[in-house]
Amino acid sequence: MHPFTGGGLALADAILWRMQCFAITPPGLAPLCAAELRKLGIAAAPDAAGAGVSWDSDDLRTVYRANLEVRTASRVVVRAGSFRARTFAELERRASKLPWREFLAPGAAVSLRVTSRKSRLYHTDAVAERLLRVLGDAAGVRDAGVVITDDADDVGSAGVDAVSGSGAVSAADVAQLIIVRLHRDECTISVDGSGALLHQRGYRQALAKAPVRETLAAAMLLASGWRGDSPLADPLCGSGTIPIEAALLARHIAPGLARPDHRPRSYAFEQWPRFDGSLWDDVVTHARSAIRGAPGVTIHGWDRNAGAISAARANAARAGVSEDVSFAVRPLAELEVPPGPGAIVTNPPYGVRVGTGASVKGLYLELGRAARVRAPGWTLTILSADDRLASAIGVPLQEQLRTSNGGIPVRIVTGVIPGSAGVSGV
Repeated sequence: MHPFTGGGLALADAILWRMQCFAITPPGLAPLCAAELRKLGIAAAPDAAGAGVSWDSDDLRTVYRANLEVRTASRVVVRAGSFRARTFAELERRASKLPWREFLAPGAAVSLRVTSRKSRLYHTDAVAERLLRVLGDAAGVRDAGVVITDDADDVGSAGVDAVSGSGAVSAADVAQLIIVRLHRDECTISVDGSGALLHQRGYRQALAKAPVRETLAAAMLLASGWRGDSPLADPLCGSGTIPIEAALLARHIAPGLARPDHRPRSYAFEQWPRFDGSLWDDVVTHARSAIRGAPGVTIHGWDRNAGAISAARANAARAGVSEDVSFAVRPLAELEVPPGPGAIVTNPPYGVRVGTGASVKGLYLELGRAARVRAPGWTLTILSADDRLASAIGVPLQEQLRTSNGGIPVRIVTGVIPGSAGVSGV
């Protein structure tokens, strides 16, 4: 039985009115994503494997809202079906019964991502070949090139993750991604509703060294407890991702509307035959109506590199928040926060890609000294890849969650900054 049928209902009567939906998240971010979805009124829960968040729905509105409004998801998919397949004949027979025409218009281009673990059908290229044949017969689609990968977060539809210069992705130009997972002979097939990965808001076209993804920047803010009601500063802001995401959060701007005119980016679900344009317009209108004016608190981004600050200002303008974030060229030693308490949220270098061991440790020591002297009582949240470097800051930090950044295992840690005399020997 696939997720669109239940009881004795005929397929045509049940299609798309009881969907199994899934938001794929970066490692460790599923609890934050589930909380975001529940805030939208979607009864979601992290899956046992920690790969994302699932929910059942009889309304496409939840798919639209999750794509447009959730800050910590990489993509949103709908389960087309799940079945046991130990032979290619079983695979083709059962896959052919799934409701492909609900997702694929005749002539549409499709791309497959196939992974297989501990299954008799272990040859992913052969699995993709059989499924493409099924899709051609069932929905009259065309092959846009098979994508084979083990990484659910780094490959977009047809391998295309870049946004256009306008900051928008045309869904019509991107192949429909079908995600196929075989595990212990159980085959689960999902249809991607996002298109380009959701961290691609469209504003970040100018980059500094070792940038943090938008989804991870949002996760840092949410994990820190900051909700836009107190000052925020990032003294190592690079190209500005954390302050920009903070401004979006403070103003309740949905990540899919992160541009000056609050026009939504494009999504794969817009090409589904069941796409409801009126419902989508209603979702977008609702999200726009929630946008607040100026946040009412100061949001600062500082960096000693003038080129990084120039990039940050350009990115903020593309996100439509240039008036909400104050960027300036400023070294750590000149940290000067506004009256607080507030939050420092930053991503210091780990010494893996940027800097050397000695210089990086010196930066952490300097961050700690400046924070304890200039921002006592504020909270500090950082991405930490090395406990020894984090301890050099001299702030008692507690782990909020574990994730990865650019393939490097990291922890989001946070703590209250003591006064300069609060920690000795640092």
